[in-house]
Amino acid sequence: MMKILNATIDLKSLARQLEPQGPEAALRWAIAVFGEQLAVATGFGPSGIVILHLVSQIDPGVKAFYLETDLLFGETHALRDRLQERLGLTIEAVHSSLDLEEQAARHGESLWKRDPNLCCYLRKVEPLRRFLDDKQAWVTGIRRDQSPSRAATQVVEWDAGNGLIKVNPLAAWTSEQVWEHIHAHDLPFNPLHRLGFPSVGCWPCTRSVLPGEDLRAGRWDGFAKTECGLHINGDNGNGHTEPAYHAAGKP
Repeated sequence: MMKILNATIDLKSLARQLEPQGPEAALRWAIAVFGEQLAVATGFGPSGIVILHLVSQIDPGVKAFYLETDLLFGETHALRDRLQERLGLTIEAVHSSLDLEEQAARHGESLWKRDPNLCCYLRKVEPLRRFLDDKQAWVTGIRRDQSPSRAATQVVEWDAGNGLIKVNPLAAWTSEQVWEHIHAHDLPFNPLHRLGFPSVGCWPCTRSVLPGEDLRAGRWDGFAKTECGLHINGDNGNGHTEPAYHAAGKP
């Protein structure tokens, strides 16, 4: 049981109840319960586009945001602008506390080449935690079929890493369902997906995927790393818990 907003919520039972009703039900529940204390995250991937589209139909005033690492592809920024115009949403940019010059001065040039875990922490994990600090819940587009580390994702669950409720409306959807929704509603998407990039992150750490490779094989190529750390409680996706980031020099 979880005590939120002076009410006791059984998240496991709630997840079992909401999942068969579809993504809209989970979003409507979250918006109704948390209101201004809810934040909708997007990385502008296919799932995130679907989430933004559904949110725009329910309540376009809901707070939406993305993590501006200052290393995103130009195509991603262009997609952000198209989605804001098309869906009538304002998508807030959440920045690292260090700009790239400050990061280089403190940790050396091109940190992502030497320690992508620390780079992800500085430019994604820490800014996210800071942004969510005064929120009660957040919405993500992660799905069970995206990777083994996400296979147990629930529609509603407790996010111990960030200390709030996490709503994953598309947890049970497949990639095929996501793309069917995008095409059915003629939604814009990143043109890099047509060029062999199923997963698009920061440009230094993203490459196209070869036939037969895992869909996330193009992320952090050459490193034993599969996640940036946003969706793994207390772990950065490479077996290092948060104290490892402190040892590496968290500001």
